[in-house]
Amino acid sequence: MTLTSEIQENTTETPLLPHPDSQQTAFFFDVDGTLAEIRDEPDAVTIPPEVRQHLQTLFAASSGALALISGRPVEQLDQLVAPLILPAAGVHGAEMRDGAGEFHRVTLPAQMAKDVEQTLEAGMSALPGTLLEIKGMAFALHYRQAMQHQQHVLELAESVVATYPELVLQPGKCVIEIKPRGKDKGVAIYDFMQQPPFAGRLPVFVGDDLTDEKGFEVVNAMKGISVKVGEGSSLAQYRVKHVSDVHQWIKRLQRHESISHSSHIPKESNL
Repeated sequence: MTLTSEIQENTTETPLLPHPDSQQTAFFFDVDGTLAEIRDEPDAVTIPPEVRQHLQTLFAASSGALALISGRPVEQLDQLVAPLILPAAGVHGAEMRDGAGEFHRVTLPAQMAKDVEQTLEAGMSALPGTLLEIKGMAFALHYRQAMQHQQHVLELAESVVATYPELVLQPGKCVIEIKPRGKDKGVAIYDFMQQPPFAGRLPVFVGDDLTDEKGFEVVNAMKGISVKVGEGSSLAQYRVKHVSDVHQWIKRLQRHESISHSSHIPKESNL
């Protein structure tokens, strides 16, 4: 699947976004910056208990057609939504628990993974305030607390992917990720949409980051609903301002399973 569209700012007025019927919809949610507020430390991120409860209700109302699409490993996603066990694509799709509960995982050759880890550890240790997150087959280079090192982090990441063509860069909010080539959130959503209980439904994807744009493009191509959280250029059709707006939308969705004909939300306003 080739993704070529440029990211453009949505500035024109569009029709109101309906609350889709849960039984006809496949829901996909990013986590950090969408279901959870972004924190300086990834380990400090949480999803409020009431939001987890609403997700559980929406998961049941959609007959299981709800998945998390994240750069985090699936194990971390499970911790964030516990006690729920949801379909999930972790590490931008390099890990996936499908709708049947089967787990799929891309791996790197052991020596390659070891060499990349050692190179990144040495490079990041020379940049105080940065953080290296090791995800097995992927690596996240965080510089949120050391913005002065942004260019050095980028150059370090570029040197790694230049050495290993099996890997590619994925820029994000104050982070640069190194991940297996051919895996992104768009591919993950596309794969989910080929399998039950997602197949044949209207895809809805909510995300906030540059890493979510591939997902927006795939959902748009499937005539679905794409929603960006926060500011910035995007392929998403609709936008809300805050994580709390997403929480309110999920709350309304789990209360109204079949009201797409009567309840709407405007673009550039609270969900």
